[in-house]
Amino acid sequence: MGGNYSSLIMIALMVVVFYFLLIRPQRKRQQEQVQMQNSLNPGSRIMTTTGLFATVVAIDADDVILEIAPGVETRWVKAAVGRVLTPVDDADDEDVKNVDVVGDNAVETAEPQGDNQDSTTKK
Repeated sequence: MGGNYSSLIMIALMVVVFYFLLIRPQRKRQQEQVQMQNSLNPGSRIMTTTGLFATVVAIDADDVILEIAPGVETRWVKAAVGRVLTPVDDADDEDVKNVDVVGDNAVETAEPQGDNQDSTTKK
């Protein structure tokens, strides 16, 4: 009789461990994701679950209209919004050395190595 109770206790203990290690954290992440998707506002910068960066233009019941380029708007399901991006403060001038501006994007360039002579030409 003692062996039967110990096996039932072990099975119950495994169920409790699975709940606290797997099921509970997953539910918490799902609730946070739904809360983030319900708190979207027009003008928010977002990234979809597929990696597309866009700006929220309008919100319908279960849909969101995203502007992916100036004048280009697409309709997505709210569940496709992966995360809301927060604006990054501009870096100090000391930290950024070689930055080129291409369109509206800042692109960091590598510093030239040595002199700019072609080493393959012979004189």
